[in-house]
Amino acid sequence: MDTPLAAEICAMHKSFPGHWGKGGVYAVKGVSLSIPEGSVYGLIGPNGSGKSTVMKALVGLLAPDAGECRVFGKPARQADNRSLVGFLPENPYFYKFLTGEETVRFYGKLCGLRGRELKDRTEELLETTGLTDAAKRRVGGYSKGMLQRLGLAQALVQQPRLLVLDEPTAGVDPIGSRAIRDIIMELRQRGLTVFLCSHLLEQVQEVCDRVGILYQGNMIAEGTVAELTNDRAHTEVLLHGAGPDLLDKIRTLAGEAWVEARPARNSLESVFIRGIRAKMREMEEKKGLR
Repeated sequence: MDTPLAAEICAMHKSFPGHWGKGGVYAVKGVSLSIPEGSVYGLIGPNGSGKSTVMKALVGLLAPDAGECRVFGKPARQADNRSLVGFLPENPYFYKFLTGEETVRFYGKLCGLRGRELKDRTEELLETTGLTDAAKRRVGGYSKGMLQRLGLAQALVQQPRLLVLDEPTAGVDPIGSRAIRDIIMELRQRGLTVFLCSHLLEQVQEVCDRVGILYQGNMIAEGTVAELTNDRAHTEVLLHGAGPDLLDKIRTLAGEAWVEARPARNSLESVFIRGIRAKMREMEEKKGLR
């Protein structure tokens, strides 16, 4: 049985007029994609490729020139779809004089929450996004990463079934970026559908089930991460603790197919995160000895 679709875009076209009616821009050209429920779909491409246009059409902020966008089987611009979709734009704006807690409560009230339900939902979201300790701080003092996590909280406040994230880690340091990706993976485990766009390819590869590659408004490739990254011309063999003798035997057996043997490498990001966490543990241990 096929998995139900959370969202579907069929042959979407979208153009924007230029200044004084001249030099119009064709932002999206016949893009189609499907997002199964409970999955994480990543849309990647360079700046100006049409990613944000696709996302805005899916959340009902833009009307396609041709084609259609559907959310849980209904037209994306249909009013009763709004409660099913949470949206985090690339640069969310919040009132700087409010605290994090007040901000989440504000958006909760806009979504119709009141009383104990609003209080419990606010506390839950602050905990989910790792902002409990900063709940009483004014948003004007938040870092970029904290603002993005606050944006995630507001996008989740009405308990949507589909979460749409436009560049959720843009301008965020590696620690904050990792925190946001951990939240996305946790949401996937809860069964929430996530549609995100990014130009940070490693991050997309880590969290997404399916990926679409957009270039100059065209979908040039689409599929699972495994399908897109599979290199049929090469084969990798992963060994643990292999000594020189074993490597010599494998080299002899491989013959002309042998290319090279080199140490496995971690990503620079993983080295950075591991080093920071080790230093934090060390500092905590020193505090405990005082």
